[in-house]
Amino acid sequence: MAERNLDFDSVIDRRGTKSLKYDFAKRRGMPEDALPLWVADMDFKTSSYVEDALVEQARHGIFGYSEALEPYFASVSAWMKKRHGWDVREEWLVKTPGVVFALAMAVKAYTEPGDGVLIQSPVYYPFSEVIEDNGRKVVSNTLRLEEDGRYRIDFDDFEEKIVREKIRLFFLCSPHNPVGRVWTREELTRLGDICVKHHVIVVSDEIHQDFAWKRKHHVFAGLKKEYEDISVVCTSPSKTFNLAGMLMSNIFIPNRRLRGPFRRELNAAGTSQLGVMGLVACEAAYGKGEEWYQAMRSYVAGNLAFTQTYVEEQLPGVRMAEPEGTYLAWLDFRRTGLSAEELEERIVQKAKLWLDSGKIFGESGRGFQRINVACPRSVLSEALERIRAVI
Repeated sequence: MAERNLDFDSVIDRRGTKSLKYDFAKRRGMPEDALPLWVADMDFKTSSYVEDALVEQARHGIFGYSEALEPYFASVSAWMKKRHGWDVREEWLVKTPGVVFALAMAVKAYTEPGDGVLIQSPVYYPFSEVIEDNGRKVVSNTLRLEEDGRYRIDFDDFEEKIVREKIRLFFLCSPHNPVGRVWTREELTRLGDICVKHHVIVVSDEIHQDFAWKRKHHVFAGLKKEYEDISVVCTSPSKTFNLAGMLMSNIFIPNRRLRGPFRRELNAAGTSQLGVMGLVACEAAYGKGEEWYQAMRSYVAGNLAFTQTYVEEQLPGVRMAEPEGTYLAWLDFRRTGLSAEELEERIVQKAKLWLDSGKIFGESGRGFQRINVACPRSVLSEALERIRAVI
């Protein structure tokens, strides 16, 4: 049987499918006819092997309590080994209904109310939400945007914040959402050595690990044994195979002294088995989805290159961060002379676009917009034309 879902140019109508991206504009305060390129899911059909596996499971007609069997871990571990050179053990694996859920469990497991948790702004906004909503304090080692348009880590500030705020937990975003950095081995090692020195636990959100364009993605825990002992590595097929609605993630915690408190928080939250469809989808994706993944990856890389060229040639005053990783473009509008509020009004009300405003990623994101390029190129082109018309 051959892979069928390799047409990424066709526009698939997602309206009326309970899609968060398409069906909730009015409820989220957006124009009902806004073109949405905000939330990080793709407008592509997933691998036909995943589709077929789900249809076969549905035809069985019984949806009782379910758990993964041996082939599940075999497919997950083989993917991690092949794609990222990381050997994982089954006892390290804790399955959760999403990476954000895992972040919240880590906050509860490893910190006390009032403690500071370190992040690197501008960063994926649920990082701050799960910290604050659980009664902890957000501490930011804000990334530096330098003249060459790349973000870099302020390592002196990173260590100073750890010492001053008595940090016990750090959320690493790798590859980084939204700025698109794929951290080098040297950058990760410098971060890791500081965290080992000060006994800081690292929760590494690596959900975008399969979208590294300019260099290899390094699994944080795989760089040194000392990092393995302080790491909670969060992975999922949801970005790679467009399965976010399946609500399943694979969290790897090599150190049993960290795994125990994490599992206890899962139990306290009433979480046990995940839904059977998520398990089936994950196993099929990692086990049989290679052809689809490679074709999708090539198409998305083309979209990123198209966006970069368009920004450089058609959007004076706008700058795009070099896309090293993810399928999210980070656009800097600050040189257009528009305030963050004026920019927002033009993008939403005049261009009728629903993007992610940079300000939700932290104060350092004001004047930026995040745009999801994992869509048919005709849709992406339309969105960029709308931006050009109002800037």
